Amino acid sequence: MRLRQIEIFHAVYANGSISAAARALNVSQPAVSKVLRHTESYLGIRLFDVVRGRLAPTDEAHALYREVDEVFRRVSSLKQAAANLRRSGAGHLRIGVVPSLGLEILPQAITEFRSANPDVTFDIKTIRHSDILRSLYERECDIAFGYDPPPHPRLNQRKLSKGKVVAIAPTGVFDPAKEAVGWHEISNLDLIGVSTSGPIGDVVAAAQTTAQADLKEIGSVDTYYIAAALVKHGSGVAVVDEFTAMAMKTDGLDVFPITPAVTFTVQAAWLEDRPLSKLAERLIQVMKKILDRQSNL
Repeated sequence: MRLRQIEIFHAVYANGSISAAARALNVSQPAVSKVLRHTESYLGIRLFDVVRGRLAPTDEAHALYREVDEVFRRVSSLKQAAANLRRSGAGHLRIGVVPSLGLEILPQAITEFRSANPDVTFDIKTIRHSDILRSLYERECDIAFGYDPPPHPRLNQRKLSKGKVVAIAPTGVFDPAKEAVGWHEISNLDLIGVSTSGPIGDVVAAAQTTAQADLKEIGSVDTYYIAAALVKHGSGVAVVDEFTAMAMKTDGLDVFPITPAVTFTVQAAWLEDRPLSKLAERLIQVMKKILDRQSNL
């Protein structure tokens, strides 16, 4: 199949009709019908039947779509990479950042960076831990900031700082004179869980297992800042990274280190075959300075 045939078939299957596919592709309906008929003739199979006035994919179409969808996504990725290449250039940085670092740390770093480099422009993309390699590979970003990115032969990493996991709770839940709280104290309270398989979730799960803590989880969210927002409004307590806690800290919300300490590594990551620009190197140094400043608070 040619790429045009793949694009037309994918649009008709995904949109459910020739007219909707034509609108999605910004082409005429006859053009879509013509390519679709040619594709069926070329393949020697029928892809759609008309059932009660509507297009219904055949079994062969369902099987073909599973293969075509993968190709279509790779073609879309290629187009995105090409568009990002056109937008790149000197004086411009494309940055990927995990949400918790994007709440407070990166904004501080960019403000400080731009005071010395006022002509530099930015694209900032919030990414999950599992998307770091893909975002770099597809040129959505030149550099990514996250926690212990997954190892890969194409990925270069630089350690910037250590972060720690903390407990957050409405004021009065824990004695404010305490310097830290243990898992046994958290286990007696309603806990907002975070369903994440990233590095912070992994170290938290390992620490809970080691402490043999039987936690009373009353709900689960998929981001740490939503967990912090729920705690701020009195829904329970949560275990989050220190950067989320710092960004969400307000009157009525207390933050306590966990004992024994649970830590993770903050890293900058980029592709080995795409060396960092001088601007990216400078940004890394500013990020490290902001992180060092935070760790001394």
